[in-house]
Amino acid sequence: MAGEQSFKAVVNDTNPSAGGRAFSVDISGSNYNHFLGKKIGDGVDGMFVGEGDQSLTGYKLEITGGSDLTGRPMRPDLDGGGVKSVLITAGVGYKGKKYVKKKGKTYRYKYDGLRRRRNLRGNVISQDTRQINLKIVEAGKRPLGVIFGLEEEVAAVEQSSGEEE
Repeated sequence: MAGEQSFKAVVNDTNPSAGGRAFSVDISGSNYNHFLGKKIGDGVDGMFVGEGDQSLTGYKLEITGGSDLTGRPMRPDLDGGGVKSVLITAGVGYKGKKYVKKKGKTYRYKYDGLRRRRNLRGNVISQDTRQINLKIVEAGKRPLGVIFGLEEEVAAVEQSSGEEE
């Protein structure tokens, strides 16, 4: 599997009844090629996420971020797919805290205007990207819990038939 490229897609369920649950899916093969060149904020059809019965057909997704092999985050305001050294304040890629030791204890301070230079990845998905974060914009017919096997489909059918009456 060394020659085959793949992404790990983390799909965030935005439905309030799901409680903010996230699902992890591997993307490889022709679906992998579909994501190359896309930017943060672009929409994607759900049929390219997952394979076979676990495909998210009928879902519309939006790319919200990602990271590369070393864990370096993608930043939406950096153009391109390469690594750039950026002086940033608190936000994506830097929490903006300074740790100070006093009398044997460690204290965490958040100063105004604290900036650091960090190496961050651009907003374009490239072959160096290993994780893509996605959120649901439009839901499909089947709930995500049923698609990924966490809930039984019979329970979902009973709930939907109860709503119709």
